[in-house]
Amino acid sequence: MKQVKVHDKTFELYIPHEKLFGVIEKMADKMNEELAGENPLFICILNGSFMFAAELFKRIDMIETEISFVKLASYEGDSTTGKVKQLIGLNEDIDGRTVVILEDIVDTGITIENIQNQLDKLNPKKVLIATLLLKPDSLQKEVNLDYVGLEIPNDFIVGFGLDYDGYGRNLVDIYSVINN
Repeated sequence: MKQVKVHDKTFELYIPHEKLFGVIEKMADKMNEELAGENPLFICILNGSFMFAAELFKRIDMIETEISFVKLASYEGDSTTGKVKQLIGLNEDIDGRTVVILEDIVDTGITIENIQNQLDKLNPKKVLIATLLLKPDSLQKEVNLDYVGLEIPNDFIVGFGLDYDGYGRNLVDIYSVINN
């Protein structure tokens, strides 16, 4: 589809899934090389990262690895609230363990800073951050990102797990808003 309508906004095709899968493949190859022998725990940030995490995890071929999920929220509608609410926490012990946070998009950096601060208190060996998308012009926090798929402009997007008020996550491609 070239265009989709979600609620009151129209979006046009921005990143086709073939490009996303290629970016994810490269990221997985790098992780497989750099994290071999680490027994990393991948932590998927819900809801938005579930599609990215699923595609990435299928390509991680290390024998010893796990994935877990935490649910955080900082968006209402099409803008960030600036506050992060932890909705579902982490159950695994990460003491002395390599942790890889999987995020769909880093824009302000508030969510990543929040979860990294929470994880640091649990004494991990190291915390790495992987994001499919980065909006460098939106950053409000200084965050260290270890794996970045694509840098994009500060446009509002939906699809591949990203939503507008809960809708549009199911789209296999990523779409950018036409009318605000």
